[in-house]
Amino acid sequence: MSSFTLLVTSASYSDQSAYSAYRFAVAAVESTHLIKGIFFYQGGTLNGSELQLIPSNEFNLHQAWKQLSADHNIPLMVCVSAANKRGITSVQDAEAADQIHHSLSPEFQSVGLGDLAILLADSDRLVQF
Repeated sequence: MSSFTLLVTSASYSDQSAYSAYRFAVAAVESTHLIKGIFFYQGGTLNGSELQLIPSNEFNLHQAWKQLSADHNIPLMVCVSAANKRGITSVQDAEAADQIHHSLSPEFQSVGLGDLAILLADSDRLVQF
């Protein structure tokens, strides 16, 4: 059994990469591998936005990430700096900036790059999408 950290740098629907990361994570946990965490960086931070309105006849990747996290206790981590630049803010970040709105789903954690380093030190492999 191997342990993985996934690094997602693509937005949910900009290309196939974020979906491929999700499918990799599902296959890994079904094969009894361990996903230590999924770190969303650069454009990948958009995966954490709860403002996505997906038509009912399309695959909802945002909901799928949240369900995967809940089912397998996998942390979903969003880089705070990269997210804030893209308008993705947690409740705490919005309050600190005196903004009344936030957009990060509560299932996603707003963290720094140091948290990625901790994940990497605790995992056998890093897989970037």
